[in-house]
Amino acid sequence: MSRFGDATAITKIEDGRYEVELDGAYGFAEAINGGYLMAVLGRAAVDASAHAHPLATAANFLRVAKPGRAEVLVDTRKEGRTAGTHLVSLVQNGDRLVDAMITTGTLDAGTEPDWTGEAPPPLPAVEDCTAFQPPSAAERGFADQVDMRFDKATVGWLDGKPSGRPEARAWFRLHDGHEPDAFALALAVDALPPVALNLGAKGWAPTVELTWHLRAVPAPGWLALHGSGRLLAGGWFDEEVEVWDSAGRLVAQSRQIARVGRAR
Repeated sequence: MSRFGDATAITKIEDGRYEVELDGAYGFAEAINGGYLMAVLGRAAVDASAHAHPLATAANFLRVAKPGRAEVLVDTRKEGRTAGTHLVSLVQNGDRLVDAMITTGTLDAGTEPDWTGEAPPPLPAVEDCTAFQPPSAAERGFADQVDMRFDKATVGWLDGKPSGRPEARAWFRLHDGHEPDAFALALAVDALPPVALNLGAKGWAPTVELTWHLRAVPAPGWLALHGSGRLLAGGWFDEEVEVWDSAGRLVAQSRQIARVGRAR
C-alpha cells in the first residue's frame, strides 16, 4: 500500500460502521483536508456497495476534523443494478464532522466519451511551473504529501500581487507514487489554494459544502487541475475545479461554497 492508501484505509467493525485513523499529514495546522476526508468516506461507501466507484459526492463539512481515530457510518438508502445511494457520516469523539450523500456505480476504464466540451487552455509544461513552498512548518503536512506545480500566472498572491481573477491551475500527483484513482481524485478536487486568494482575500477559507463527480477512470500520470470562481460576496465565494488526466480526458468535476477571510 502507498502512504495515501494506508492513510485512507478503513476497517469494517460491522455492517454500516467503519473505523479509520485520520492522518494529520493530510492537513494544515491539524485541520484535515476536505478532499482527504471525502476519499475516506468514498472508500466506506464503495465497501458497503455492490459498485466499484463513488460517482457523485455531496459533502457538508460541519466541524473541523483532527488527526486520530474516527468512525464512518454508512446508511444505504438504495442499492440498484446501476447505482447505489448512501448517506455517509464521519464521526469523531461523538461529534458528526461530515455528512455526505454518495452515489456509487461502476465505470468501465475503456469507455470513450461520446462528446466532450471544449478543453481548458493547456497548462505550461511541468518544468515551467512552480512548486509551492509553505511559509511555516505547521503548513507543511499536506504539501509534503502532494507534488503540485503551479501555473505562475495564478500564484501572484504569493508575492502580494493577486491577479484580480479567481483562478488557480496546477499539475498534481501524489509524492508516494500512488497513481490516480477515484480516491486520489477526491483529494485532487480540493487540493488547489482557494481561488479567492487572487482577489486579495487572506486567511483560512473553510469549505462548507462541496460536490464532486467522477467522470472517468483516470489514466496514470500527472493530473491537470483547473480552478475558477464566479462570485465573492459577503464573506462567501464559490470555486469550480476540473481535473484532466494524462490522456487528455475530463475525469472529475467539483463545485464548492466556502467562507473567506477568517484568521486561524
